[in-house]
Amino acid sequence: MEITTFNLKDGFAEAILRGYKGALLNSGDYALMCQCENLDDLKMHLGTTSYGSFLSDVDVGGANTTTQLIERCTDKLVEEFDFLQCQAEGPLYTFLEMCRIPHMIDNVILIVSGCLHNQQTHELLDKCHPLGMFDAMASLAVASNMQELYQLVLIDTPLGKYFHGSLSREDLTEMHLEIMRNMLYKSWIEDFNAFCSKKGGTTNEVMATFLSFESDRRAISISLNSVGTELTHDDKKSLFCKFGGLHPYGQKDLALAEDFEQILKVLSDYAPY
Repeated sequence: MEITTFNLKDGFAEAILRGYKGALLNSGDYALMCQCENLDDLKMHLGTTSYGSFLSDVDVGGANTTTQLIERCTDKLVEEFDFLQCQAEGPLYTFLEMCRIPHMIDNVILIVSGCLHNQQTHELLDKCHPLGMFDAMASLAVASNMQELYQLVLIDTPLGKYFHGSLSREDLTEMHLEIMRNMLYKSWIEDFNAFCSKKGGTTNEVMATFLSFESDRRAISISLNSVGTELTHDDKKSLFCKFGGLHPYGQKDLALAEDFEQILKVLSDYAPY
């Protein structure tokens, strides 16, 4: 029955998405980009693609040409993402909102960490990813511990439900911020996986593979970055998602690994890695 009303509810959004997909750079574009000898050549080639209108004001001879190119390409992503989300409703809107969460997490950690090092808030805001911005972002600078960060700022944001489970009364330090980042990512990945699983169909089929890999990637990253730190085996296990190709035995062995060689040995038993 849903297929009979699909075009009425989601036809326009699908048409937009198909247009975006058709405008993606293809293998031929990347082959030509590899032949570019300088930034002027790169801009000239990209000017013939869907990026052309976004790169028209980039000063190729300037000192910040590379930065400008990255910013304009990001602008294109954000403009198209925002437009698509404006046309979405129901599960599609929720799905797109959940795609913003990792950028929000990184922005929060960036600002709080920067404030710990006495960096100016406006400078930090300029470094934030635009897909992860929210209204209370600038207020993050006032927090001195985890509880304040949640109660004063984050409780009413999309991060609120993920943040609550990662709180303690610890002061904000670099170590605690990294632990918090990984706890937030764990909560987000598990929540996203549950959402897609409940949705079922092609959404679950595609996203299950992606999120399983993301779960494994983060487990490996946490294991590597925790070598030589004070994190215990239980601390590391608490940061791993409860699904994925490495769950549960690979994750258990990774939590016990003490150095790079032991981590490599664990992964050698899993064909994809």
